[in-house]
Amino acid sequence: MLIKRLILALLTVLAIVQVLSSLGNSLSQPQIQSRLELYQTNLVLHVTEFSFGEEQANLQSTIDSIVGKEPLVAAEKQYQKARQQAKVSRANFQAQLDKLSSQENIDSSNVDVIADSPTNKNIALQQQGLTKEIAEIDSFIHELDLKIGVLNAAQGDVDKAISTWDKLIKQVDNSQDKFVQTAIVLKSLWTELLPVTPQAESIINSNLDGWLRNRVLKQFYRVENRPAELSQLEQKEQELAEKALVKLALISSIPFVGSITGFILLIVLLVQWFWKKERAILATNSNIAWTTPWGWETIWQVLIVGFFFIGQFVLPFLVLPFILSISGLNPANYGLRAKAFYVLATYILMSIGGITVLYLSIKSFLPLPENWFNFKFSSNWFVWGFGGYLVALPLVLLVSLINQQIWQGQGGSNPLLFLALQAQDKVALAIFFITASIAAPIFEEILFRGFLLSSLTRYVPVWSAIIISGFIFAIAHLSLSEVLPLATLGIVLGFVYTRSRNLFAPMLLHSLLNSGTLLSLFILGSDLS
Repeated sequence: MLIKRLILALLTVLAIVQVLSSLGNSLSQPQIQSRLELYQTNLVLHVTEFSFGEEQANLQSTIDSIVGKEPLVAAEKQYQKARQQAKVSRANFQAQLDKLSSQENIDSSNVDVIADSPTNKNIALQQQGLTKEIAEIDSFIHELDLKIGVLNAAQGDVDKAISTWDKLIKQVDNSQDKFVQTAIVLKSLWTELLPVTPQAESIINSNLDGWLRNRVLKQFYRVENRPAELSQLEQKEQELAEKALVKLALISSIPFVGSITGFILLIVLLVQWFWKKERAILATNSNIAWTTPWGWETIWQVLIVGFFFIGQFVLPFLVLPFILSISGLNPANYGLRAKAFYVLATYILMSIGGITVLYLSIKSFLPLPENWFNFKFSSNWFVWGFGGYLVALPLVLLVSLINQQIWQGQGGSNPLLFLALQAQDKVALAIFFITASIAAPIFEEILFRGFLLSSLTRYVPVWSAIIISGFIFAIAHLSLSEVLPLATLGIVLGFVYTRSRNLFAPMLLHSLLNSGTLLSLFILGSDLS
């Protein structure tokens, strides 16, 4: 028993160090939110091209409320904000790279250190990863500079646009770079002093996108005196504006209506709870703890070994490298479908490992007392799950807005979100859906609500168990910027589970929220053409 506890203590220390390291690393990672805002900004820019016929006059007020009074000014501010956040991320990555370089210099000065030791190899791999991250951010910043210049020019401030493009050209200092070539083309179009290269149209189409590309093409057709192409492009812009309006309506109306409905439902339930107290709906099973036959050591074992140790050590350092080495596969070279399948396979392996540890840990206590791991189709789980989803929407949204102000675009995000934003492949999207909306709710609700929350009621009141399990659930996602929103979600999930006493209820809530996020990302990232 003593040896077991010593091993658990060692694994706990390793898990804590790894979790703190992952959370610390996430601090230098950009959130996906800034990218999402740029996608939405581009849709708004498309809508500005909407021209009204007589039958569409009633849409004027709606569109004005969407695009605002000065849409180009607002768009420029959004691009400048994304640029600033990218600069912060770059500085963070550069600081990590400098620190590793200093560590490598210290190690190399030690004659006892072998050059190809595991430590040096690990440092080299980290340096390669950071160098790649910095290069990608530099590319993103250059792309933003091009587009900010276009927005300046579209507002009539050509001098500011030229200055922006000149700075980009000087900074990159490579005539073969695609951003430099594009900046030169843009300068030639707006100054009309430089000759327009024959490849200008191809460069514009290759290196710009959306409304910004069309805005540059319009300038190009004017300079080249090509009225037919200009007229055709203006007609296309009207079609794109209509599609963008539909997309904005879809990604805005569902969360908005759901949040308003959820807020009203929450107020009604709270008033009823205040009025009826123990007889209120929210008071259902509120103080009834689970009969827990095991103690803190079993809880500790399942959480540390079944989740953190398997997820943070066994899979990434043992199982996955072994599978990849014998198969000869490299995830970095995967296409989107293969990446989606890799994520799903990894999650399934982690779930199998976690559930196996859970089963082996509680096997000696079988059969379990009543209400443990309940799955009852005949109960009111759907009402609790869907109602919980409606209530979670405004709460998570509100906390997320506050959270953005705290982290200012840093703190990391779930990498699955960015992959889903790129997933215009229906097969890849289906695999992401299976991962986020089926596999994750099943495994995480069994572990964090079905086991952890229920077990904690042996030592603390139900409301405390809800809060503690909610925060552990949030921290387990290893992203600082997501701790508060996920803790809020975890608390709602725990509340729904303790009231319904049915794991189908939090699973439904979890699945609906993840599905809504994936659907919004797919709509937002989909091509208008």
